Amino acid sequence: MLAADEAPATLPGATSITAEQVKQLLEKGTLVVDTRVANEYAESHIKGAVNIPYKEKSAKSVKFDMTQDSFDLHKLPGDKMRPIVFYCNSGECWKSYKASAVAIKAGYRQVYWFRGGYPEWKAKDYPIN
Repeated sequence: MLAADEAPATLPGATSITAEQVKQLLEKGTLVVDTRVANEYAESHIKGAVNIPYKEKSAKSVKFDMTQDSFDLHKLPGDKMRPIVFYCNSGECWKSYKASAVAIKAGYRQVYWFRGGYPEWKAKDYPIN
């Protein structure tokens, strides 16, 4: 069972994926977006990921108010059919969940949510920067 402040296991409109699936998508050239703050990204991130921080002020809830938050959709590809993977720090981190939800609402059709995020990637000993 999830803790009260943990992100849910699934997100309607997005495909939840594992580190192995992220690795496969990254190898095919899929855009992988780190939604954590810039200093976390600078410290270490999935090799090949770009940083588009999700600045959150809204509640950690599936009913969050995206108007309270800031996420630069203009940094995403103009092609809304292009697959995009979003990740953050898993579990208690909601940034990738929220970024995925905002992208879906903006019309992106191939949104992948990597709920396990950076901790799962690092635990697999996959490439990091």
